[in-house]
Amino acid sequence: MNHSHADIVIPTTEPARPPSAPHRAARLLGRGPGRLAAPAARWAVSGLALAGAALMVWSSVIHLQLWSDGYRSISVIGPLFLIQGIAGIALALAMVVLRRAALLAAGAALLAGTAAGLLVSSAFGLFGFQDSLAVPYAMTSLTVEFTGAAVLAAATGILLAARPRPGS
Repeated sequence: MNHSHADIVIPTTEPARPPSAPHRAARLLGRGPGRLAAPAARWAVSGLALAGAALMVWSSVIHLQLWSDGYRSISVIGPLFLIQGIAGIALALAMVVLRRAALLAAGAALLAGTAAGLLVSSAFGLFGFQDSLAVPYAMTSLTVEFTGAAVLAAATGILLAARPRPGS
């Protein structure tokens, strides 16, 4: 059997390509406390996630109570209160169960955005409605939401900054 050089196939191995930026971002945002090397970091993230979720439920219950007490009749604001109440509870449950960076960051953003909405509404009006910081639950809501946003941002920061377990 005669073989020419054209018949011989030499396998080549391509060098491993580093993961793309979207792939790296997805891995970071999907990171949970189980992938962290330090037990203290795992416990801190879990505790902060639980505390942040509890604060989110508190904020959601306030919004559902206000919706029930009459905010439901306010155009745009009423439906937003109902959506915030339902979505906040659902997100809080997902945060407790999964404790992923993306969920914790989303929770921090939702709480900060909700508090910012109250501040904008009371200072300038929002969607044709002007609220007041003197209404029931306003100061409690701001305290709960800004505290919850900070707690969830801290949990997210630990997840993103802490050293992962080898092979994670």
